Amino acid sequence: MTQETRLPRRREQILQGLALMLEEDSGKRITVAALARQVGVSEAALYRHFPSKARMFEGLIEFIEASLFERIGRILEEVPEAVPRCGQILTLVLAFAEKNPGLSRLLGGDVLTGETARLRLRIHQLFERLETQLKQVLREAQLREGRRTLLPVPAAASLLLAHLEGKISRYVRSDFRHRPTEHWDDQWALLSTQLLENPQTA
Repeated sequence: MTQETRLPRRREQILQGLALMLEEDSGKRITVAALARQVGVSEAALYRHFPSKARMFEGLIEFIEASLFERIGRILEEVPEAVPRCGQILTLVLAFAEKNPGLSRLLGGDVLTGETARLRLRIHQLFERLETQLKQVLREAQLREGRRTLLPVPAAASLLLAHLEGKISRYVRSDFRHRPTEHWDDQWALLSTQLLENPQTA
């Protein structure tokens, strides 16, 4: 194995170790020393791959962004109608958080308390990007389907995002007992009827 192939693999191992610690040590502050023990390397080895703990967190946030928005892009390509698009986007984020409890702590923001403001801004921007995407889908509904939102578009998108964030926050607060997808099918069935005017009244 060449040095070039070892480096990305070691970086991945470090990020996986950090995500596991976020899941297993809920509520505890993560230290570089503890992370080094988790991964089985020295602190110096960690710093060869990441110049700071903040940069390690950024690596996880970048992974979240890439994972979510790549799949959202596929949803937009494959699903033409607004309500199913919104539903699949929200379901994607909830399922991702559920399958990655440690990363859900990052999405919830609690683990970033006391960390650099840049990290909190990155999470804020991630949710802003999600909200912007929902707004775009809802605005396109009028052009594509001739259906307007029952609430103003910003209010409708904000409502959907608030429900999404609330379910992730509840998951983290319950130490991952209350799954984000719990009752989601029934909740979305209700929420989705309140998004757009019915076709016959549009």
